[in-house]
Amino acid sequence: MSGVRRLGARWRRRRPLRTRLALAASAAVALVAVGVCAAAFFVIRYELLHQLDLSLTQSATRVIQENRGEGPQTVAGECRYLSAPACAQIVPATPEADPEAAYPLPVSAPVREVAAGTRAPYYSNATRFGRPLRMLTTRFGDGRALQVALRADPVEKGVRQAAVLLAAVGGAGVLLAGLLGYAVSRTGLAPVARLTSTAERIAATRDPRHRIELPPGPPGRRDEVTRLAASFNTMLGELEQSVSSQRRLVADASHELRTPLTALRANAELLARADRLTPAQRDRASGALGRGIREVTGLVNDLIELARDEEPLPLLEEVRIAGVAEHSVAMARAHWPHTRFLLEVGAGAAGATRPGVPARLARLLTNLLDNAAKFSPPGTPVEMALSSYGDGDGSRGGGGLALTVRDHGPGIPADDLPYVFDRFYRAEAARALPGSGLGLAMARQIARAHGAELTAGAAPGGGALFTLTFGEGP
Repeated sequence: MSGVRRLGARWRRRRPLRTRLALAASAAVALVAVGVCAAAFFVIRYELLHQLDLSLTQSATRVIQENRGEGPQTVAGECRYLSAPACAQIVPATPEADPEAAYPLPVSAPVREVAAGTRAPYYSNATRFGRPLRMLTTRFGDGRALQVALRADPVEKGVRQAAVLLAAVGGAGVLLAGLLGYAVSRTGLAPVARLTSTAERIAATRDPRHRIELPPGPPGRRDEVTRLAASFNTMLGELEQSVSSQRRLVADASHELRTPLTALRANAELLARADRLTPAQRDRASGALGRGIREVTGLVNDLIELARDEEPLPLLEEVRIAGVAEHSVAMARAHWPHTRFLLEVGAGAAGATRPGVPARLARLLTNLLDNAAKFSPPGTPVEMALSSYGDGDGSRGGGGLALTVRDHGPGIPADDLPYVFDRFYRAEAARALPGSGLGLAMARQIARAHGAELTAGAAPGGGALFTLTFGEGP
């Protein structure tokens, strides 16, 4: 049996889902149809026999009333004809009391037992006169039994006709079940077929722009398969956006790397002919080569940072934001010695903490401070402020945190404001300044990975204002 089951399981696995669903639906409907026909057959058969038994009971009651006190004899013996009344005979408990004339109905030991009162009345089937009979044996006073019989062939014929008709109906039901099963599988799996076709087309063309056609109607009334198709379309949209972003990043990175690599190659080739250069020329070429290497290294490091979409969970810890801000300002002062950096921490935000990676949060604030220092005119400060808002003091027990960085430079033009966080985007005023155009994009990515939001705008009185907002603690 286990081998048969394994063979059946192997056969099912090799069949398409549509075939298996059609077979399952057809089998279920066919089983119901055959079950209903079988139940109807037994009900019809029972009712026909029950009606015949009622006729026998009525005939026996009539014979008993009309022949009270009569001895053993044949009361009526013409039941061989359909129009004739029931055959009836009175049988004694012992064969010695039988009449001389033969009985038209068979007399067996159970009949004598009914006459003697040791057996209950019963129905039985017999064959007489070449015809099937239905017979009732019941008591007829003391020491006697009454046998009443009717022809049963009309009932048997009706049962056979019912069997033929119900078999035809059952066969038609099985055929209809097969057609309905095929239709159900074809209709029900149509979205799955479209989903499969789309997935195969994407796998063949590597083009995630394809979509599955969804039936019209509000999303709340879609079935499970349609919702699956809608989710697949959403996934394709995310995949398309991811692929587009990846291609754009590669293209932008290639463009940004082309210039410094060309300069590195030129300076390296120049230094290869150092014997033809003066000491001053060699120093300038060496300095340019070093700056180019640092620029390329910074660009590659920024690209690696941007490739990290999420923070590793094992590295998360409760970070005091004010401490990270103080560290970032100290680093900025060392990197920009001619720029004045001011830090203001509100009383309610000094001890506030948020879950995060300290090094990544420090990189975020450093990028903001470097960007502000780059556009700050000489003698103007870069201001960082940390404050709490909402209910609570900004700690983990409630309230939110807001960190702002502002400069007093030219500010961000309104046309450039929507793009300041895009990768490699550099405004007209920033193209002559050092940098890769990745700092702000990296800052926003780190902020979102920590559940914060980074926005840019114009500062009151001029300059740019960047605001980092942490949500309220639980």
